[in-house]
Amino acid sequence: MIDRRSFLATGLGAAWAATGCQSADSLAHIAGGFTGVHVERGHWLRDGLQSGRPWPAPAKIFKTRVVIAGGGVAGLAAARALRLRGMQDFALLELEDSAGGNSRSAEIAGIACPQGAHYLPLPGDDAPEVQDLLEEMGLRKRVSGRWQYDERHLCHSPQERLFFNGEWQDGLLPVHGVAASTLAQYQKFAVLVEQARGAARWTLPVQNRPPALVQSALAAITFIAYLDQQGLDDPHLRWYLDYSCRDDYGAGIATVSAWAGIHYFASRHGFHAPGTDLVEREGLLTWPEGNAWLTRRMAAPLGERLHTGRVVLRITSAKHGVEVDAFNTATQSTERWLAERAVVALPIFVAARVVHNPPDFLRQAARQVVYAPWLVANIHIAQALHDRPGPAPSWDNVLYHDDGDGAGQGLGYVDATHQNLQAVAGPTVLTHYRALGDVAGAAIGVAVGAAGRKLLLERPWSAWRNQIVRELSQAHPDLSSKATRMDITRYGHAMAIPVPQTNGQIGLWPSSNKYLPLSKSERLSVRPRLTWERLGFAHGDWAGYSVFEEAFTAGHWAG
Repeated sequence: MIDRRSFLATGLGAAWAATGCQSADSLAHIAGGFTGVHVERGHWLRDGLQSGRPWPAPAKIFKTRVVIAGGGVAGLAAARALRLRGMQDFALLELEDSAGGNSRSAEIAGIACPQGAHYLPLPGDDAPEVQDLLEEMGLRKRVSGRWQYDERHLCHSPQERLFFNGEWQDGLLPVHGVAASTLAQYQKFAVLVEQARGAARWTLPVQNRPPALVQSALAAITFIAYLDQQGLDDPHLRWYLDYSCRDDYGAGIATVSAWAGIHYFASRHGFHAPGTDLVEREGLLTWPEGNAWLTRRMAAPLGERLHTGRVVLRITSAKHGVEVDAFNTATQSTERWLAERAVVALPIFVAARVVHNPPDFLRQAARQVVYAPWLVANIHIAQALHDRPGPAPSWDNVLYHDDGDGAGQGLGYVDATHQNLQAVAGPTVLTHYRALGDVAGAAIGVAVGAAGRKLLLERPWSAWRNQIVRELSQAHPDLSSKATRMDITRYGHAMAIPVPQTNGQIGLWPSSNKYLPLSKSERLSVRPRLTWERLGFAHGDWAGYSVFEEAFTAGHWAG
């Protein structure tokens, strides 16, 4: 392993050091700012609730059969389900100026780029609702009795690479120059994953299947505790597992449960150690704008039923219907929506605040859920970057080292124009991701996620710009001279972190709702619905971790 001193002695290290020593003024040509999320809207709701002041009286009253509160993936899925049932009389209320939640996008210099989620693994048969959506959108069809995906939407090769020991290598598992003991631990972990797959069913989504005893046991401890128990202490293996958990859950192996750590591999493609039989990489769908490609198409048929810029203030379930009060940010007035029922597709911590006299299971879930803050930076570069030795530029590009100042570890970047298959590399947008679920602070008694949120809100945009450029310059010394703009999107409560639960619970669904008293055959065709009085609840949070498959399935069945 190359150390810091040796690294600085190289030409690459000198270039990186020069970038690191640059003042804010020397990067002033990189324009940009915070964008994509109206932080003040959520805080206006929070501050109003904490102050106890009454909300403005409703200026207008609307009537509809169903109100959907929240326009993320779950809310859009609920709206789609209503339309499929022939229900057209509904309204969807969304906080931001566009629907999509964490799956929205932007454009910089005419180049589309994601502001959040950027890919979707090909769904298995445990996610028939997602499969149906992809078929509806023309992404997959039956050819000669077999399902075939439209290759234009599959991630093109090369798919991923890792900057390790001063050069790029294929894949994200560190392999070049590692010791035999490291390879042995890779193989041992691969065996453990296969044993877990043989001992229990690992599915996406998880909410309608009772956990096996082995899964509950893993859900009660941290992933790092499990690795300690198994004698898996190799730093390269731990780095990769930590990266994987931060990538999917927003926090690393010391924070997430062992169930989550194993689930990442066991529910999808397994873990393949170097030297084992070659296994074709898991297919995934991606677009220049990320998963906004999906959410925009889900939102398009809603037309005037989609009401953006609405801050939901209160949801009341009464004997004869529901009342939903929302603040219209365009007119600066309160609206009241009267409906037969409502779908609460809001994050759990928001739902617990706005539902009037919330049920005990909602209060309890709000106390349990832990959120990861995230930062997404879209960096426009005017011309192709100089590349270090190794595989060609890929869709997903990850750096092994993080020389940040404690502000979380970067997850590398994806290239927004990779899917274009352009013959000559040119201007593009690099989308850099940063998980802040377990930054410095949690270890000294600060709640998980709180330190990251504080940092996210208080650190100036220019400081983030400087740190991100410095970090990525380890692999691309010319980044600072070729970057023209950096737009940063901040998510204070981006996703639920699957932290350990002492009782081994997986997800946040109350046991009284989660597994309905159905026969085995009925369970195959009927999914659980989380309901209370005239309210149905749907959000990725309820699964305990936030991925498209969980949010979409919950929203579909709530609708």
